[in-house]
Amino acid sequence: MDYSISAADRARLERLAAIGHDEFRPAGLRADRAGSPLPPDDPFFERMLALGFGRTSWRPPGAAAGDAARAPNRGGSAVAGVLMAEESAYWDRGIGVAMCGPGLGESPVLGMGTSQQKERFLSPFLNPAKPIWGAFALSEPTVGSDVANIRTRAVKDGDHWVLNGAKAWSGNAHRAEWTVVWATVDPALGRGGHRAFVVERGTPGFEGHRIEKKMGLRAYESVSFFLNDCRVPAANLLGGESYYASRAGFKGAMSTFNAGRPAIGGMAVGIGRAALDESVRFAKEAGLWSRQRVRDRIERSRRKLKSAMLLALRAAWMADQRMPNALEASMAKAIAPPAALEACAIGIELLGLAGGSGDHLIEKLYRDVKALDIVEGTGQIQRIVMARGLVNLPN
Repeated sequence: MDYSISAADRARLERLAAIGHDEFRPAGLRADRAGSPLPPDDPFFERMLALGFGRTSWRPPGAAAGDAARAPNRGGSAVAGVLMAEESAYWDRGIGVAMCGPGLGESPVLGMGTSQQKERFLSPFLNPAKPIWGAFALSEPTVGSDVANIRTRAVKDGDHWVLNGAKAWSGNAHRAEWTVVWATVDPALGRGGHRAFVVERGTPGFEGHRIEKKMGLRAYESVSFFLNDCRVPAANLLGGESYYASRAGFKGAMSTFNAGRPAIGGMAVGIGRAALDESVRFAKEAGLWSRQRVRDRIERSRRKLKSAMLLALRAAWMADQRMPNALEASMAKAIAPPAALEACAIGIELLGLAGGSGDHLIEKLYRDVKALDIVEGTGQIQRIVMARGLVNLPN
């Protein structure tokens, strides 16, 4: 296995580190202290757009997809993507999610959409004049990691589909131009009933958007909303009706997660690394660094984070090689967040009373990191996937 990245990606990673220091961390702290996401018209997003963020990786047929067009946080490989996810989260994971662009909605459009749908929904992100967002909505108030049991219904009505249901924890859905919404034509069909629709802003029945209050990761919107007799044109069914043979809808959702889970692992490692760096700085300033137990705990935690990063890189390398990586992606997702949480807990313990005052970076990281064990499949679900893989049961 070769985890090396191109010279262009190395330069992009270095640039991302500088932007993270100058922009990501200050913006993330500002949002956290305010207790709410940065508004869409915040000057931060204009600056990020000028730096090359907010773009899609899709290119029109015949166009060159050169490095110059790639956003600073996008790598040319899955391995580079994990490294950039780790670096971005080191500075602020919430800001990384809040960033303008097509977001998680891009992957299903790229992987499932027709050529016309890709052009229609992604071309606005090629060179946007202002910050714009896309979104992704799969979770529901009663369905999280058990995505096979989604209950939002889709009923065909002439040249439209009518959607009814509720969605929860959709990142940036309130400000998005469109949201990829997952629904089922029949809950009894399980995974075989899944369909993905692009629901555009302003569609009647696409309503009740509420930005949830969160313990951490306050820089971006986590949105709940309703679909009440929401009429979506048939042209907005990703891939068209012919796509959904052989459980293709569920596979489309899972491919999104299998591609993203190694990056989530990298993000957790980034948060943990930030916590350890702050812990070392504090320990030296407070005269604690001379204590062998302090040094041992920090170094043991650092070893766990390095191991978790190697798992994430392995899963990403397999994705680059077009190898099935569901098991390895689950391993990365299951191992990295607890390792990062331990790193943050060490920092809180070292800080003592200052750790609970609410004004230290480690305290913020401690609140931020827990979500990484939940999003894109909880740690418990990943362990089920891993256990079933050990005995060759299907997932």
